[in-house]
Amino acid sequence: MNLFLYLLTVLIWGTTWLAIAFQLGAVPAPVSVAYRFWLASALLMLILAVLRKPLWPPRQAWRYLLAQGFGMFCCNFLCSYYATKWVPSGLVAVVYSTAPIWSALSGKVFMGRQIHPQIMLGGLLGLVGIALLSLPQMRGHWHDGGMLLGLGLALLGTLFFSTGSLLSSHMQTLGLTPWMTNAWAMLIGASIVGLGALLLGMPFTLPANSRYLGALLYLALPGSVIGFTAYLLLVGRIGPDRAAYSAVLFPVVALTVSTIFEGYVWTPPAFAGLALVIIGNLLAFLPGRPARALQTPVKTCA
Repeated sequence: MNLFLYLLTVLIWGTTWLAIAFQLGAVPAPVSVAYRFWLASALLMLILAVLRKPLWPPRQAWRYLLAQGFGMFCCNFLCSYYATKWVPSGLVAVVYSTAPIWSALSGKVFMGRQIHPQIMLGGLLGLVGIALLSLPQMRGHWHDGGMLLGLGLALLGTLFFSTGSLLSSHMQTLGLTPWMTNAWAMLIGASIVGLGALLLGMPFTLPANSRYLGALLYLALPGSVIGFTAYLLLVGRIGPDRAAYSAVLFPVVALTVSTIFEGYVWTPPAFAGLALVIIGNLLAFLPGRPARALQTPVKTCA
């Protein structure tokens, strides 16, 4: 089951970056984020109602839901949408592949988890790999503020994503399922970003554009309802740092898609960079028993 959740997350999230790129321009990014998670939240609540599962979270969960909604489903996606405006979607996915590193560091800071020495070496290899993968797009743009800003936003979004994973892990130890917590956290995140867009005077329009609407439905249903639920179920079963292994393979899928649709150019440094990203993440987070990590779940109250 863990392997299935892992592969499902990789295949879905490795392609959502391109769908995000398809939404740019037609509608302001904050409005697109709000549309996505309002729709995803409504679908999750409908599923819970049809299955007659508990829908209302306990009082002690609300502070975690507010934090997760603000971090993972508001700030994280604002960063990734705006990053994709300046940086090819495949490279944004590469930056997000450093999520295991930040998940482990956050786990150390907030939960007192041990960090293995391999993390430092793995993190260095991953960062060098990201630099090599960025070279084809960075040539002639070293003074391009937009490109640098996009990469910085992608990294900031990764930090918000990793923190949201830790919050989900904690809520699952309280006995709450990702089906319920995602429904409310997505609603909270969408409402925050939607209110901000409204206050800034951004238009709430829904273009009759098949590409935009198709991307919205893909991001809301497979990308959010299925993708986030699968990923956070995996977080509850094997822990946030091990679940973040799925981010290691995001660049493989995302850059392949970006090559076809966005003209990403593969060069020898780019291939070397991709190899370093994968090796660095695996070195940092598979120091012991990598095979068992995908086969033996960590027991929680979820």
